[in-house]
Amino acid sequence: MWYSILAYFKFLTKASNQHGVHSPFVYNFVTKCVYDNTRYSAYTALKHYRKQLASSKETLEVSDFGAGSRVMKTKTRRVGAMAKKAGTPLKRAKLMYRMVRYFNMEELLELGTSLGTATHAMHLGSPKAQITTIEGCPNTAEFAKQSLKQNNVANITVITGDFRSVLQKQNTKSYDLVFFDGHHEKEATIAYFESLIDNTHNDSVFIFDDIYWSRGMTEAWEYIKQHPKVTVTVDLFFWGIVFFRKEQAKEHFKIRF
Repeated sequence: MWYSILAYFKFLTKASNQHGVHSPFVYNFVTKCVYDNTRYSAYTALKHYRKQLASSKETLEVSDFGAGSRVMKTKTRRVGAMAKKAGTPLKRAKLMYRMVRYFNMEELLELGTSLGTATHAMHLGSPKAQITTIEGCPNTAEFAKQSLKQNNVANITVITGDFRSVLQKQNTKSYDLVFFDGHHEKEATIAYFESLIDNTHNDSVFIFDDIYWSRGMTEAWEYIKQHPKVTVTVDLFFWGIVFFRKEQAKEHFKIRF
């Protein structure tokens, strides 16, 4: 926890807004997507889904395969508490919606379904998109699957299993977006990144959650930034966003959000 707090203050000393961005592509992304203040009607659905989860009294026996939760230590967890303390916060869900909408994404992969808040946002951003989401915990995966179905979310494939095993069967697809939101550990993050690097195209986007979760996660982020296929990265502190555009000069940005 202290590592993340200190990392945030360090981040603030180096981060800028759109005025510190000289790349036209990144400038447009920051101003037209990240800083987009439009009150989209989809936000109502995002809030409704979160409210639905927060009011749930259902309990789940949860299996943690990654770094686990810092605030929820018991295996039996109430869905309402999980919705308030874990998963993708509303502000980030809105950004996920905007990103999928902005880049008009059609083939998406999520590592770490949790309760489906980010999955739901992806769907709203591109209702016709094909979304594959992988969750290690069977009970959480089933709950998310049913919750998304109740909210009329279509074209979602929820897969239960170990990320590494499942990804070996998914290696023929090319993805517009991959959201890495599970197993917040250095070695695992690098392994998943490398296993999916060949599933990219020029306009693919990778999003890494909690890149300052720990020193190890930050080291993984630095490793990813230096990969020869990575050209541009945008560090929002809570997310690390990766682009593979060959026409872009290699450059890294830290943006306040």
